[in-house]
Amino acid sequence: MNTNLKMTLLALVAVTFSMKAMAAEFKLGVVNMQKAIQSTSAGKKAKTELESDFEKKKKDLQKKEADLKKMQEDIEKKKSVLSEEVLSKKQEEFREEMMKFQQVVGKNQSEIQKKEQELTQPILEKMKKVIEKISKEKGYSAVLEHNAMVLYIDSKHDLTEEVVAAFEKEK
Repeated sequence: MNTNLKMTLLALVAVTFSMKAMAAEFKLGVVNMQKAIQSTSAGKKAKTELESDFEKKKKDLQKKEADLKKMQEDIEKKKSVLSEEVLSKKQEEFREEMMKFQQVVGKNQSEIQKKEQELTQPILEKMKKVIEKISKEKGYSAVLEHNAMVLYIDSKHDLTEEVVAAFEKEK
């Protein structure tokens, strides 16, 4: 056997053993962040606050939507008796009101998203610290978010419940 072939085989054996040793030391965990946040008392409080704001905005929008529907029905009913000029004016008013409505819907969605981020950001920051602490204590090399295309993970590596419990203790 020539020297180059021996060296290549020796290198291959060394790489194989080192990869096995690395794999034995590598420990991976997962946390379902959405579930973890929603399971904490702070997360439940934030969800309740968001739902309350959402319901208020939803009621206002439903009223405006009903007004628009009534406006459209009135135009349809009077369509045959109105002059073209008046009909055109009423249709233009309806379009303007519809555009205003759509702007309000978009604004409300943005406000709800912004509020959700404001409420969950501090929870998320604390959650990350708790995950880091648990990971170091338990010897995890990496922790993935459960929805990060994890196709399979043994449930013994799911840290979600442990993270929630530690989060609640941190108060």
